[in-house]
Amino acid sequence: QVQLVESGGGLVQAGGSLRLSCAASERIFTSYTMGWFRQAAGKERDFVAAINWSGANTYYADSAKGRFTISRDNAKITVYLQMNSLKPEDTAVYYCAADRTALGGKANEYAHWGQGTQVTVSS
Repeated sequence: QVQLVESGGGLVQAGGSLRLSCAASERIFTSYTMGWFRQAAGKERDFVAAINWSGANTYYADSAKGRFTISRDNAKITVYLQMNSLKPEDTAVYYCAADRTALGGKANEYAHWGQGTQVTVSS
């Protein structure tokens, strides 16, 4: 069973930083596009950032540009989301996703999902 396990969420004050990690269980993920999505209470799941298999190409939602950075370490089969200058509106459950053929920001392109990690930003 392929697994993605997120970690690093928590409670932080506005203006603070968090780094999320997503560890994959299969080395095959080193050839996959990896993405981060988030879902606030009562809202749809939204795209945050994605990175291609090599790390050469990254994609960001407008809300993430300039504040969040996605990266990956294929040797560790792990993808990261560094989040700086956090705002209360960033509060959500953050999900890691993976797919061999995904191109970027559409949730239905991704076949594999983690369970999510809660990020809460207090004002």
